[in-house]
Amino acid sequence: MPIRPVDLKQATGGATSIYEAIVVMSRRARQINDELKENLSRRLESVMSTGDEEGDITNFDQLEISREFDRIPKPTFLALDEMLDGEIEHRYRDPH
Repeated sequence: MPIRPVDLKQATGGATSIYEAIVVMSRRARQINDELKENLSRRLESVMSTGDEEGDITNFDQLEISREFDRIPKPTFLALDEMLDGEIEHRYRDPH
């Protein structure tokens, strides 16, 4: 994956600091990752073999789904793009 420089001021979006922006992006990346894992599990369940077949048989549908998910950008990059595009809304909660 190529290196892509990011302007830190732009990456903060509506956050008050870069640290807050990183927390927001990391939470969003976790959400994206959970969504991707759920989608992958759902799709793999639909093509899983019943177990009656021999272990040497390759499930090509399963391989294709796995390859498709390998081509999806990492959740961290997707969250960063959403932050840069202003698509992430967040609120700062005052701890007091």
